[in-house]
Amino acid sequence: MASRKETDVSDIEDGDDLEEEPGEVIDSAPPMKVGEERPLGRTGLAKKLLRRGRGWETPELGDEAAVHFVATLTDGTRFDSSRDRDEPLTLKLGQGQLVSGLDHGIITMKEGECALFTVPPELGYGAVGREGVPPNAAVRFEVELISWIRVVDICKDGGIVKKILVKGERNEQPSDLDEVLVKYRVALPDGTIIAEALEEGFEFYVKDGHLCPAFSKAVMTMKKGERVKLLIQPQYAFGDKKFGNSDQLHNVPPNSILDVDLELVSFKPVIDVTGDGKVLKKILKEGEGAFTANEGAAVTISYAARLEDGTVFEKKGLDGEQPLNFVTDEEQVIAGLDRASATMKKGELAMVTINHEYGFGSVEVEQDLAIVPPCSDLIYEVEMLDFIKERAPWEMNNSERIEEAGRKKEEGNLLFKAGKLQRAGKKYDKAADYVGEDGSFGDDEQKLVKALRVACWLNAAACSLKLNNFQEAIRLCSKVLDYEFYNVKALYRRAQAYMETADPVSAELDIRKALDIDPVNREVKMLERSLKQLQAESNRRDAKVYSNMFAWMTKDTSKSIKHLFCLLKWWSRSSTLPSIHFSLVI
Repeated sequence: MASRKETDVSDIEDGDDLEEEPGEVIDSAPPMKVGEERPLGRTGLAKKLLRRGRGWETPELGDEAAVHFVATLTDGTRFDSSRDRDEPLTLKLGQGQLVSGLDHGIITMKEGECALFTVPPELGYGAVGREGVPPNAAVRFEVELISWIRVVDICKDGGIVKKILVKGERNEQPSDLDEVLVKYRVALPDGTIIAEALEEGFEFYVKDGHLCPAFSKAVMTMKKGERVKLLIQPQYAFGDKKFGNSDQLHNVPPNSILDVDLELVSFKPVIDVTGDGKVLKKILKEGEGAFTANEGAAVTISYAARLEDGTVFEKKGLDGEQPLNFVTDEEQVIAGLDRASATMKKGELAMVTINHEYGFGSVEVEQDLAIVPPCSDLIYEVEMLDFIKERAPWEMNNSERIEEAGRKKEEGNLLFKAGKLQRAGKKYDKAADYVGEDGSFGDDEQKLVKALRVACWLNAAACSLKLNNFQEAIRLCSKVLDYEFYNVKALYRRAQAYMETADPVSAELDIRKALDIDPVNREVKMLERSLKQLQAESNRRDAKVYSNMFAWMTKDTSKSIKHLFCLLKWWSRSSTLPSIHFSLVI
């Protein structure tokens, strides 16, 4: 039996003066104290803490852990030790390379932690035992967790296995739109290098991929500064195809497994500003703080604007030019630049790619430095120098909120008259927000506030009708009618929306209510006539459909026809459907 060395885990300095990590929790129980022993679950496995570890992370099953251990029987007889060999043991946790119970103990440990585990026979060597361990014997393992490597099965099918060699910074990971800078080396299982990035690394957009499908999938799981080793199976590499003699790849046999060293040096987030891929903002330099310039903010920006071929057609705030000042969401600049600026933080530098639909459209435009041809896509390199956000309702007192609501309503009216319906609708929505129901307005203010809300909702409903957004028009008119059930204008506009959504019954009800309130209202009467015409046309179409249904029938089916005729007459009498008249000879 080997003699016990002076480097035993229990001989290492206790380190009990280390402070607990904030929020440290082990299995929802209080942190263990040095010298305390505690069962782990109900399996009979027990853990005694000999020295605290560092940090708060613990390994998981599947990870690779480097440990020193001393294994003994319960009477202290040693039967195995990595310290005697003066070499840590690397374990693939979950595979029971020593005993299965020990793996479940190690996953409770932190880096640098030392613990003594008592393993029952069923989690140890069982009824068979091993050399130095009798059958059905409990054993003890004194373990020091030196380090571990996180192992991730990226696709959950073993196709791309990632071992994290160096952890990354922060928690952000690239998305498929982002541009990443990576360093890599790709080798075959025999060590043959088939591809390698230059010293400065290689940039590519994640969605476009690079070399093989595994690169994009792996990069999206990584953090800035993270270094990993990838084991890539053929289905995520090059499959059964052969690659070779190109600038990037050399002599890759079919069905090759790839061994890849990969580092995510950095990445530039790309934001789809408009949600349709037509205005993309790539962040070149992060801005300050957490706030962005919102809609209605007064912003100051500098930029250089160019065509896709590199022709610069305008500069602001550069080379002696004054910066540009404008208010977002006021159509003072092209829509793409406007929308992108509203998403930027102070000090942010971004490259904004703008489709011509959000630029100058299909017309030729003469700018300061060059002519922009029709249907030109544009590239702006923009820096947000400063902005002043539009004041939110909660930042104002009641009189200021009422004044701002009135001002925005009037701005909406001007936009409506100019035919700018979407912007008008947004102005009305903002105006209504300033005098929302959450405000604690006094009794003397309630009448004015209520009138402002109703006017804004009705005007916004008018915008929605013209924009064919009929469900929104119905919603806004219904809000008005919750306040004023007798509001003829709300009933009239909601009836219009119901007619457009093929709901004549609801339209007729609203028209009747409106005429009960104002029997001589000319517009409502005209709408009633339009509804009757629609119902008459619908009846004629239905009658024609039914007559065509009967035309092919013969006298042999007269009984069935009579039955169907009775059924249809009953149907036509329904209060929810227009009446149908039949003239059949049986």
